[in-house]
This record gives sequence, structure tokens and C-alpha cells, in this order.
Amino acid sequence: MPRVPVQALDLSRVRALCFDVDGTIADTDDHLVAQLAAMIDTVPLVSGRRSERLARQIVMGLETPVHGAYALLDQLGLDVPISRLRERLKQARQRGADPANTRNIEALDEVPHDMVAGVQEMLVKLAAHYPMCTISTGTAPRVERFLEHYGVRQLFTAVVGAQTTRRMKPHPEPLFHAAKAMGVEPSACLMIGDTTIDVRTGVAAGAQTVAVLCGFGTEGELVEAGAQLVLRTTSDLLNVLRPAEDALGKTASPQPKQS
Repeated sequence: MPRVPVQALDLSRVRALCFDVDGTIADTDDHLVAQLAAMIDTVPLVSGRRSERLARQIVMGLETPVHGAYALLDQLGLDVPISRLRERLKQARQRGADPANTRNIEALDEVPHDMVAGVQEMLVKLAAHYPMCTISTGTAPRVERFLEHYGVRQLFTAVVGAQTTRRMKPHPEPLFHAAKAMGVEPSACLMIGDTTIDVRTGVAAGAQTVAVLCGFGTEGELVEAGAQLVLRTTSDLLNVLRPAEDALGKTASPQPKQS
């Protein structure tokens, strides 16, 4: 259900959907929190629930600066060389890694993240009415593997990754690319994401934007960035776009109790 109706969406304009991946479709924040909490858990007097709470605070605090750093590298034209260098280092580590060593960070990243609750069903229903693309600052092959793992890759017209276009989010070029692939104008797209980077991408492209709180962004910063609607979680989008298909309220958000 809508959490912050900043201003009403013009649903008549929505002809196609653009989804961010990490924190929006993939439950990446919990994956990162679990990895960091496992490391913090080894520190004396900081264990159990305290380590998980601290890990979540760190991940949430770092996400916006990290996205900002990616954007700066993109502006300086350094994102592609650095991505290539990271890929070469990753391949070198994999060649010398023990496949059974699950403590290897790169190996852990290859484990498919969970999908945000309710999103798989939502995607199937929305794909019957809208062309869809994903837009991520991650690599397209990683996103492809994730979508294929959950059996939803065929629902998306295109997967736009870090190297698909010359510029990355928050530059509008990735959304322009997605809109062209889906055969619609950028203004007819709805950008759905969990960070200010996603919202700014949609705004820059002239698209409408929906922000979700199941990922890395906070309500205040998402509203300030220009989100037209803020939802508790991604699956609540079904109730916004196709309420008749969510008549039983089968979203992932808890419904308020009636007094």
C-alpha cells in the first residue's frame, strides 16, 4: 500500500516499467548485512543481534556515498576501466580460489540473493500488461543470472547493466536505452528503485518515479530526491498499478489492524 503519497501518479502515462535490481528486486541489503555481521560477530562483546544491527546501520549509511562514487567515476570516464580491472582481479582470484571456501567474498557474491518478498508473483502479473526492463549499476551478466535463477528473465525486454550504456545512473542514458528497447518514450516509463540514484535517474529522464523502502534508501531522502510515491516494499506496486489483481491485499506489507 502507498506509504507516502507525495503526489498522485498519472497512471494514464505509464506504458512501461523500469526496475532497479539491488534492494528493489533482489534482497541485496540482507545479503550484505549477513556478510558484514559475520565479520563483526568475531569482535568481542559485539555479537548476535548487536552485530546484525551494527552491520545494517553501516550498510545503510554507506549505500548512498557508494552510489555517488560510481556516479563520479562515470562522469570522469573512469567507470569502464575500473570495472574491467575489477573483473580481471575477480577472475584471477577465482582461478586460485577453493570452490569449497564459502568465506571467499567473491564466491559469496555468486550465490543468488533472495528475491524481495512478493516480487516474483508481482512481476509475472505486471508483465502481462507492461513491457519491463531492469536498470542496474551492476554488471548485466550478474543480473541475468539472478533473473534466470528465479525464472523471470523472459519477462524483461532488456537488462541494462553498468556497461550497457556509456553513462550510468543517475545519468538518464540507461533509462533512455531501456525506453527505446521497449518501444516507448522515456516519459511513458515508471522508474522503480530504492535509492536516490534511482529516483534522480527517473527525474532526469522525464519519467515518473516510485521509491521503495525495502532496500537501502530512507524515506526522507527519497522524498527529497523527487519520488512521486514511496511504498513500503516493491510488491506493493501491484496494488498501485493493478489493484483488481491484488484484491486480497496479497502484498508483502503488513496491513494496519482495524480498531
